[in-house]
Amino acid sequence: MDNQVLIAFGLTLLAGLSTGIGSAIAFLSKQTNKVLLSVSLGLSAGVMIYISFVELLAIAFTDLASQFGETVGQVYTVLSFFAGILFIMLIDFLVPEKENPHEPLGVEDAKVSKKPLEHADLKRVGVITALVLAIHNFPEGMVTFLSGLKSIGVAIPIAIAVAIHNIPEGISVSIPIYYATGDKKKAFWTSFASGLAEPIGALVGYLILAPILNDTLMACLNAVIAGIMVYISLDELLPTAAKYGKHHHSILGVVLGMALMAFSLIIL
Repeated sequence: MDNQVLIAFGLTLLAGLSTGIGSAIAFLSKQTNKVLLSVSLGLSAGVMIYISFVELLAIAFTDLASQFGETVGQVYTVLSFFAGILFIMLIDFLVPEKENPHEPLGVEDAKVSKKPLEHADLKRVGVITALVLAIHNFPEGMVTFLSGLKSIGVAIPIAIAVAIHNIPEGISVSIPIYYATGDKKKAFWTSFASGLAEPIGALVGYLILAPILNDTLMACLNAVIAGIMVYISLDELLPTAAKYGKHHHSILGVVLGMALMAFSLIIL
């Protein structure tokens, strides 16, 4: 179990730090490959949606039904699923709409204007975006980590999907800070730090839940995780994918993500 805890935490750490990849892309690329990013975000959504409905909810229902009977088990599964949606929705509602970090930015946006804009305002946008992303990344870290405690085979594709999701977020943090300060290091490390909320979320989740973790709680958490991932996919990933590219690009990514997840579950 100790080894599984370390692996689950390592996956969460890698997923969170992928915000740094987005920041690096902003500085190394001259232009965003929007088609690739759109397909990748759609793929991430496809992975999350498929694994939520086919794997996590199925596991939750099977485990709860074996403990409480089919009807009660189904009720607990459904309640846990929507509890996950309400939890992540509440976090979204607590964030002012104008500070929403999921408005897509391309790396070229850092070079659009040479006018003496309000640099302090731009810096504020970047810093607030980093803080907002940290709030969003906290439950995502718990999702990745807790899924790793249940099954490394399930956690790996979730971690990959979350990592892809974090790349454009890293761009969204680094671009305004870089343009406001002209300091690439400050922009990179601010973006990088926002991703640390995921391993912190994993650590907090483990410290709080580990002493009371049992089969019933783990089954309910699987359904909660499914709800969180479905909401993230529908509210963040797919709209962002559509804005980066054409509608068919994002849908292609969704189908590819579902296919990848389906075959991965068969192999694993």
